[in-house]
Amino acid sequence: MNIAGQPLRSASDTGSQEKPFPEKRAPNVSIGISPVPVPATAAAPAPRVRRRNRMITSCLECRRRKLKCDKSHPCTNCTKNTRDCVFLAPALDSASQLKLAEIKEKMGSLERVLEQDVARKGARQGPWRADPEGDQGDSAPEPEDEKHLEPTPLATTDAVYDDDADNDLADLGFAMGRMRLSDRIGGFVRPKMAEEMTVSLNDKSSDRQSPQQRSLSPEHPIPFYVPQALDHKFLAPGPNYIAPSSSFFFSSGQNPVSLIDFLPSRLIADRLLDQYWLAVHPMCRIVHRPSFERRYNAFWADVEMGIEPTGSLQAVVFAALFSGVVSMPENTILMTFGTSKKDLVDNFQMGTETALGRANIIRTTKIETLQALVMYMIPLCRSEISRSHSALVGTALRLAECMGLHRDGTEYGLGPVETHVRRLIWYQICFLDIRTCEAQGPRPHIRADEFDTQFPLNVDDEELERVPPPTVSSPRWTDMTLTLIRMECNEMTRVVWVDRPHLEKKKISLTTVLAKIENFRKMMREKYLSVVDDNVPIQRLGRHVCEICSLRMHITVLHRYHNSVAFQIPDRLKQIIINSGTEIMERAIQIETLAEFSPWAWYSGALQQYHTALLLLMEIFANPHCKEAGRIWRCLDYVFEIPPHTPKEQKGRWVMTEIRDKMDLYIASRKVMAPSSMLERIGSQSSRSVSRSSVSPPLSVEKLSQANIENAYGLPQTTTQSAPGAEAFNSNPPPFNGIMPPSRPPVAAPAPPIQAEKVLDIDWHEWDKLFPPDVSSTYMT
Repeated sequence: MNIAGQPLRSASDTGSQEKPFPEKRAPNVSIGISPVPVPATAAAPAPRVRRRNRMITSCLECRRRKLKCDKSHPCTNCTKNTRDCVFLAPALDSASQLKLAEIKEKMGSLERVLEQDVARKGARQGPWRADPEGDQGDSAPEPEDEKHLEPTPLATTDAVYDDDADNDLADLGFAMGRMRLSDRIGGFVRPKMAEEMTVSLNDKSSDRQSPQQRSLSPEHPIPFYVPQALDHKFLAPGPNYIAPSSSFFFSSGQNPVSLIDFLPSRLIADRLLDQYWLAVHPMCRIVHRPSFERRYNAFWADVEMGIEPTGSLQAVVFAALFSGVVSMPENTILMTFGTSKKDLVDNFQMGTETALGRANIIRTTKIETLQALVMYMIPLCRSEISRSHSALVGTALRLAECMGLHRDGTEYGLGPVETHVRRLIWYQICFLDIRTCEAQGPRPHIRADEFDTQFPLNVDDEELERVPPPTVSSPRWTDMTLTLIRMECNEMTRVVWVDRPHLEKKKISLTTVLAKIENFRKMMREKYLSVVDDNVPIQRLGRHVCEICSLRMHITVLHRYHNSVAFQIPDRLKQIIINSGTEIMERAIQIETLAEFSPWAWYSGALQQYHTALLLLMEIFANPHCKEAGRIWRCLDYVFEIPPHTPKEQKGRWVMTEIRDKMDLYIASRKVMAPSSMLERIGSQSSRSVSRSSVSPPLSVEKLSQANIENAYGLPQTTTQSAPGAEAFNSNPPPFNGIMPPSRPPVAAPAPPIQAEKVLDIDWHEWDKLFPPDVSSTYMT
């Protein structure tokens, strides 16, 4: 009951009928494909609320007991029963009564607005969706078992750097096999990652070496290697890195360079556009294909007539050709065009940037120009992301908001195609916002409650030009389904990013967050994966993408609690990390290695970056006999490019030692500063920091023959053979390029005591509903 004494109408009372793929989309993530539209009746003017202005003249006791009061002072009833007779204040004068009536009228108006707002929010939000900012917190009381919840203090959201840091060093981190690590992992800065791994390496309980190896030098812990012993090539950008240029932002628009300097022949351009439709358009849809093809033909018609096309048209055509080049394999480019991929990428990147400068990208109001900018950033932000990429995405976001893309086109009466394109552009920017946030931080800039752009309709491109055009989504696999899967998952990831700090502040329970994720995954399976035909490669790819993006949310929530300093994470939570992390890597490896997914493998870095492998590496190092050890090692062998013949007892230590030393050198070069509280939790320098005294240079695996390995570890020479299950990945890892640890085995360094009690135990009754025990594997310590 509201203030006026009238119940508020819920979204279900409006008489709307839910459809399989409703067309409305709110700024918050929906329960399924799209939420129910707000009916037109909700916006109709409500009847004017009349207020009663008659004053109360009975005494309070008679009014409470519902007795007839004779209005005496005191009244007869109160006198008879010896009660205090209290009356309200005397009647107001005419001016006061007028003022009271005005206040009540304003209250009625506010109530009507509140009712309409509640109706809209009820139609837009699913039942699992919490308040966008979590200001109201959890409606349920905090479970008793969550009171000890403690994320690791060794990770922080914000990064601070010393002024004399090496700014000439690329802020891309360092290469470790197929993975690239920096000081920011999973959205958190970990400036003491090297020290964390040293504590793990020097933990006696994790020492799996033989007695013969342990007897060589038991009195010294593993030291840090001297930086000079490491090859600095691992700090160089990888082959997928494309640095953006800022020249087109500061261009005056009067660039003397001609379009002909970058434009290929029509035959070559058509071949690159075909590649765009095959490899880029299904994964990163940002154009309406029929209308773009008409614009493309108009572009070449102007060129053939000697007329220079408009700047916006030049920019969007070059951006499409640039994306097509980036998505092509190196050998295909060499065989088709007779030149290297790098030269072709540089040509079309320069052509796109020149066209964007001519289109006055900074002050443009044309959707086509902004579309070209976002299309240009899609191949740039797929794998290795620097701070320059993040700044470029911020610029695109501000331009989009200035052009009103955060408001749905239906509010302005735009046509179905233009509304569809605006939605595509906006949600691609939303993805780039999350992607650059994960890589460079600190947090997403787009807030779910600050835009109301709806998801695109789940229809084929040709359907948008029919008369009449579709107004609801289709419950089948269409041209848009794969893109919609990514958009839905990205917006749910935004919800998790908002919930994560509230979880740490105890404003929301872990059970609620994980239940929200599981409900989302259930709805995605019912709405999208139920229509997937696994015999069609693009649809099977959609299943992999959906599972990868949704399972990553488990890691996003739980990974900060995995290495808690004071408490052990409960085994059941640890099992969720292992199960989700292993499945993420297995599906990602299939996308990269299976031939049926080869056209879209170029974009796999945008789906995940194998950072989960680091989490599983530390877990398998501490607990090598867990049930999933075989699956995990097959994934780790692929990610870290470990030779298959390497003994399991040694390769975990090799990889961790190399990561530790590379991370230490990178953080020292970047001058990443850590809060003083981190040093206190790691321990004093004398007891927990590793000595940096003079040590002999490490041995590189690249320079070690099989005989060297035998001499260093006393292992017999073995013939090279594939690891179990390696054939499934179709992989043949190159020689391991890590750093071999010295022959001295580790001895446990003093470490903070591990408490026996639980820290992340939660409401297990609810937990068993989300993760049934018969489905989850039993964790083996």
